[in-house]
Amino acid sequence: MKSNEVLNKDLILRENLAIERTDMAIDRTLLAFVRTSLYFAIAGMTLNSLLNLSYGWYLEIAFWVIALLIFFIGLYRFYHQKRKLRNNRKHIGNYIPDDNS
Repeated sequence: MKSNEVLNKDLILRENLAIERTDMAIDRTLLAFVRTSLYFAIAGMTLNSLLNLSYGWYLEIAFWVIALLIFFIGLYRFYHQKRKLRNNRKHIGNYIPDDNS
């Protein structure tokens, strides 16, 4: 019985560490979405200023719309993944080893 307790504690620790790694990966993914949306916003402003086209404002607005779309998709995915991760935390420690090994 003592070995099962050690096994369960080890598995619980591994599961907690995996949850923490996943949580940090979700945060990094949100930052990547934010960075990409900022790149699109800056690209729109730069193209409008640099090229001085007659339809430059439309191009800038299109890039801003794409930037906002990417940003809100990133926020949606962030909150959706956080909710899924929070719901999966309740399964930690419910491991039962197979005695038929």
